[in-house]
Amino acid sequence: MTSIDRTAYPRFARVMSARGLAETFTPTDDEVDWARSRTQDEQHLLALLVWLKSYQRLGHFPKLDQVPSAAAAHVRGILELPESVGLEQAAERSAKRHRQFVRERLGVVYEPARVREIAEEAIRKAAQTKDNPADLINVALEELVRVRCELPGYTTLDAMTATIRTEINTGLFAMVAGRVDGAGRARLIRLLLVDPVSRRSEFDKLKEVAQAASLTKFKTRL
Repeated sequence: MTSIDRTAYPRFARVMSARGLAETFTPTDDEVDWARSRTQDEQHLLALLVWLKSYQRLGHFPKLDQVPSAAAAHVRGILELPESVGLEQAAERSAKRHRQFVRERLGVVYEPARVREIAEEAIRKAAQTKDNPADLINVALEELVRVRCELPGYTTLDAMTATIRTEINTGLFAMVAGRVDGAGRARLIRLLLVDPVSRRSEFDKLKEVAQAASLTKFKTRL
């Protein structure tokens, strides 16, 4: 699995400053009124507003246990709720309804099939010239953000990238191998033979670091 830290996948900072909390997690009066009109208790109110502000920052819905505790405390303070009101995962039915509320407010259409199609196309095209999984994931993220799609989970993108990368690379390897004739294959095999005197193979010599360039060496090469 590709480390998420090597990609541009949006995620919360490990430590959030007071300024960052204020800029990211302070709901407007209109947002508070909107959330109150769609929830029936304080816990759901807190969860809905945290999801709204999280989506505005990340472009996807994190699990509530992934939200920094300082962020939940900041929103709770803005709402003037008691500390006993915790940020807990609601029942799946309620959570699904809350996510849909956020999408409707932000004008986001949840289309998993279309999102997957866009990401796959971007990764497949980039894999013709790039091989690093993190680079391929970043290409997919850039395209999804450009067309204003809700980002899929990171593991979804990572698995998609691994599958497409393997498929593309296998095709490239087969193409290259098919172009090598019998004489070429014999030369490749000979690279692995170890000389009993020097105890080195031709492949070992190929890996030697090149010496500094000089006019004399250029003339010798010519």
